[in-house]
Amino acid sequence: MLIFSLLVSLSFFFGQFIAGDIDPGVLMALRFIVATFVLWGIFLWMGVQPVWTRFWRFALIGALMAIYFITMFEALARTSAISTSAVFTLTPLMAAGYGWLIARQATGVWVLSALLIGAAGAVLVIFRADLAALMRFEIGTGEAIFFFGALAHAAVPALLRRLCHDVTALQSSFGTTIGALLATSVYAAPEAVVTPFLALPARVWWVLAYLAIITTALTFFLLQYAAKRLPGAKVMAYTYLVPSWVVLWEIGAGRWPAALILLGIAATLLALLMLLRAEAPARKTL
Repeated sequence: MLIFSLLVSLSFFFGQFIAGDIDPGVLMALRFIVATFVLWGIFLWMGVQPVWTRFWRFALIGALMAIYFITMFEALARTSAISTSAVFTLTPLMAAGYGWLIARQATGVWVLSALLIGAAGAVLVIFRADLAALMRFEIGTGEAIFFFGALAHAAVPALLRRLCHDVTALQSSFGTTIGALLATSVYAAPEAVVTPFLALPARVWWVLAYLAIITTALTFFLLQYAAKRLPGAKVMAYTYLVPSWVVLWEIGAGRWPAALILLGIAATLLALLMLLRAEAPARKTL
């Protein structure tokens, strides 16, 4: 999950470069097509057979992932990578709720405290450290759009644990990638017909390669490997690192965020550290 957070943060950073060059749905359809072929090649190389039994579960989880990815790029066209990644850090708190509803995973007092601290830090970043805007609850359009994507993504760990316990991480990665491709293709079909693919700038294609191979095929595998070994809230806890990585990339590009935004980032890092040492305290559940 540490590797997952690093790779996902780069998708926010790179995604901002091409958000205005191509329709998000078309980009996601292309990414899932490439990822499907990559995973199929891995299957052939390893001699693994795909699982088609109860395919509806892969379609459901894939559709949720498709919603997440499409709303992310819709949001990046309207707001900053830091703010979008901050919305993503709300997913651990959401995942804890889904974990209880779907998999009956209890959340300890320590873990719940950490999730609330992390959520507070995320909110500070989302409102760009403008306390007056926070009091008026002036949330940007991009952040509002991506909130629903984060809500969809947060359900994935609990659903994987509940529905895909009988398949390997690689098999469920392949199934959910196909499910995401089907859902995205339906959404993107009208725009794909009028997209001038040959006229797209080169940056679209190299970002597509990164998104398809790294943040689809590889991160799907990492997420599903972790989801079968950790509670949903702890899996999603590593998303608290994503804004911190994005801030580092932004600073590397010469763009420094406001001091209060850094305070919000610090709160999310504190939440992560609390969750990483939550194993013993978490046994006392609410």
